[in-house]
Amino acid sequence: MDPLLKWPGGKRHLLPKLINFVPKSYRRYVEPFFGSGAFFFGIKPSRALISDTNEELMGCYQTIREYPKEVANRLLKMKNTAEEYYKTRSSRPKGAIHKAARLIYLTRLSFNGIYRVNKKGAFNVPYGYRTWLPSPAANQIRSISNALQNCEMQTCDFAESLSTCRKNDFVYIDPPYTVAHGQNGFLKYNANLFAWEDQVRLAEAARILQKKGCKVLMSNASHESIRSLYSTFEIIEVTRSSTIAASSAYRGYVQELIITNIRPRQTSEAEP
Repeated sequence: MDPLLKWPGGKRHLLPKLINFVPKSYRRYVEPFFGSGAFFFGIKPSRALISDTNEELMGCYQTIREYPKEVANRLLKMKNTAEEYYKTRSSRPKGAIHKAARLIYLTRLSFNGIYRVNKKGAFNVPYGYRTWLPSPAANQIRSISNALQNCEMQTCDFAESLSTCRKNDFVYIDPPYTVAHGQNGFLKYNANLFAWEDQVRLAEAARILQKKGCKVLMSNASHESIRSLYSTFEIIEVTRSSTIAASSAYRGYVQELIITNIRPRQTSEAEP
């Protein structure tokens, strides 16, 4: 199942490799940096806890779960034009259905599918002129809603949701990071996404999960500073092409890390 939203750091590109690490059985699925939910919708767990610090994002998923028909109907009324886009971007709807439709609409039609807000928290990405894109189909929204039915949702820091994990939980961790740092400047490029102090906190949380007997899978930046935090985990570097970004700094081939304590189902496919 494809995710409904395009979100910064979405993992569609890593999904074929990540799938190899899904355990044959587990108690509950937990994902504390949900974003587009590409991995979640790819494996469709029967029981899950999903969370993110973005209140608007989690509110959108909660509304889709409860009111898929109403969200789909609202989206059908929103035209794919520059005028409608900027009108919607400047709007501040109060109702949950209008809020959810607004977020889906903006992330679908923004330039390069980017989600970005300014310091005041206002969405500020220009119109992408992708006039050929139709509104999301009602059956897609209904499928997303169905997949979310047995999910607990939280808006919180990752530490709060991870603290609830128990033995045999399957935890997928995908913190914000950039692949544009090259060999230097990791802290500089990532500071505004996810501070180094947060990376250290996350590594400590991952070690606690490991001690509890949780099955941990993480994607993160390929950098020595990250590798040093996860010496007790298996670390696999994967390479992919990146050609669609607006900035040349993001183009070409990039490396990312898969960090885990799970034995892959098919080792040959899990390797780069």
